[in-house]
Amino acid sequence: LNLFLTRCIPGTGTVTAPPTSTVSSTTTKSTSTVSTPPPVVTGFVKTNGQKFELNGADYTLVGLNSYWVGLMNLSPAAMVSAFGDMAAAGATTSRTWAFDEVTSDPGIAYYQIWNGATPTVNTGANGLENFDNVVAAAKANGIRLIVTLTNNWSDYGGSDVYVTQILGAGQPHDFFYSNAKVVAAYKNYVETFVKRYVNEPTILAWELMNEPRCAGSSSSASANCTPATITSWATEMSAFIKSIDSNHLVSVGDEGFFNLPGNANFLYAGGMGVDNVALTAIDTIDFGTFHMYPFSWAQTADPLGFGDDWIANHTVLVQKAFNKPVILEEFGVLESQLDQVTAYSEWYNDVITDGLAGDLIWQAGSTSVTNANDGDMVFPGTSVYTLVTQHAAALKKRG
Repeated sequence: LNLFLTRCIPGTGTVTAPPTSTVSSTTTKSTSTVSTPPPVVTGFVKTNGQKFELNGADYTLVGLNSYWVGLMNLSPAAMVSAFGDMAAAGATTSRTWAFDEVTSDPGIAYYQIWNGATPTVNTGANGLENFDNVVAAAKANGIRLIVTLTNNWSDYGGSDVYVTQILGAGQPHDFFYSNAKVVAAYKNYVETFVKRYVNEPTILAWELMNEPRCAGSSSSASANCTPATITSWATEMSAFIKSIDSNHLVSVGDEGFFNLPGNANFLYAGGMGVDNVALTAIDTIDFGTFHMYPFSWAQTADPLGFGDDWIANHTVLVQKAFNKPVILEEFGVLESQLDQVTAYSEWYNDVITDGLAGDLIWQAGSTSVTNANDGDMVFPGTSVYTLVTQHAAALKKRG
């Protein structure tokens, strides 16, 4: 999800707001690390055909996004509480962000600082040691993590910081995927992060980017960016991760757009530079991803029906076609847009009956955190949270 900025819907000439609001980045500062709890997570999650597998048995991938756990300066205890809420709801998995690009020390958590064109990964107490706490807290609750390594959008820096710092202001967004110096800098960050956790089974997967597209929050695409550009980059980056880490799965993190030029619906026409079919087909990509935001994407005439079709198409055209798991990795609506219980009940039922491998709602709320609420946060004790719990049980029963 693009947390902060409005999005222009192609072909409409209008700007629509995503179903989110500005996210605060201040809480109690954490300066200590949490001691490693007794391990309750053993073995690495793998894939077997269209399913996930753990230690020879089916692994049900179900849960909630929690981008904020390593970015809000939470204490280790608050992190444990946050993942505890998810575990109590029956979640097995959470997706979280492992990036924050800065050009000056903000005095709070960040993961990489830039001095001109030179980046330095923050391995200190408010850097990778902070992410150690995230991993430990998830592990203490038996939660596996999908770890996203950068962002298409400007939230917490993102890929445009690489392009601007190395190549200068005003360069096309998609140079992140194609410029050799930029790619090398990203590989350096990825390598530092991945090698730190190569033997940690709490990590379920490394994810290349949150929602890659040819264009970003404020930077446009070059005339040369096509779906082949991002597919080539994903092929290179996923192979790079596999070369240094054979334990963990790798996913792209794309929104699931199709590449059918001439299609009347821009989500299917390839104009975003994304080809979910080609991305999922990459040998070094272990499972496919797609997101679903009917209102942000101007699918307002029949948002429920759009969701039904979007889930079915990714199940049939991608998961079953390539015999790989595919997950609905982000989805959400605001209560002001559509009754959430009605919408989520229908889409959860689609996941189960269509046979999709798993899903992660956007996003988890917690009894210990309120200031990461973007409007879609699901808090314990609410009717939507109860629905999440019921769905987790149903998906585990389906297998």
